Amino acid sequence: MGRLNIKRLLLLLGLCLLAWPAMAHAQTLCSSTYCATETFFGTGGELNACSTSYCSKQSAGETAVGKAGSTSFGIQAGFNTTDAPFLEFGLNNTTINIGNLSTSAATTTTATFYVRAYLASGYNVITMSDPPSNGSHNLTGLTSPTASSAGTEQFGINLKANTSPTTFGADPSQYPDSTFGFGFAAPGYDTQNVYKYVKNDTIAKSNSSSGRTDYTISYIFNIASTTPAGTYLFTHDLVAVATY
Repeated sequence: MGRLNIKRLLLLLGLCLLAWPAMAHAQTLCSSTYCATETFFGTGGELNACSTSYCSKQSAGETAVGKAGSTSFGIQAGFNTTDAPFLEFGLNNTTINIGNLSTSAATTTTATFYVRAYLASGYNVITMSDPPSNGSHNLTGLTSPTASSAGTEQFGINLKANTSPTTFGADPSQYPDSTFGFGFAAPGYDTQNVYKYVKNDTIAKSNSSSGRTDYTISYIFNIASTTPAGTYLFTHDLVAVATY
């Protein structure tokens, strides 16, 4: 047991973004003579009303606001919209040291990130890293959703609120509410109390443009008596890919 007590894991969260906004465009309305890149109906408005200290976006008499669409087209109505697509990805905690691991109980921790995508058909968040490693040895990643088992070497994650092996984690949360954000945990990572980790898997996604969705990654670490001792490092690279 002394050999295992020196085991220590430093969890580092990294971030990559892949997006191709040049592939997306807002629909241009044209006749045989004229084109309008952004069409306006209403009383008035101003996108940048500024003083020396503050700026605001103003509108009056809007005839429509919000999002609408069909199977082929979408529209964002309102004065304060833009025709430029974007993908935003943020991490809220970047370095976690979980200390010593034990064969008698699982070790758990969490990390959080958020995603927004505008004028997109959706996005995927892909995990790109190998499991935690100590030299040539990687902790065993769970290839299918599996419950935690103390004394068995396991590494896995989900994006759910869990009650086993302890109470930790959280379900995806829409900000400010579910009428704006539409992201969700991907299959394999969307079930409470079971965990999986396969490199290159999609762990979170949206099937449409989405306001901010906050995600919590729940991590479990279990070791066996035969797991090599030492310092295990894990740099978790997440890649967000928008689809258009």
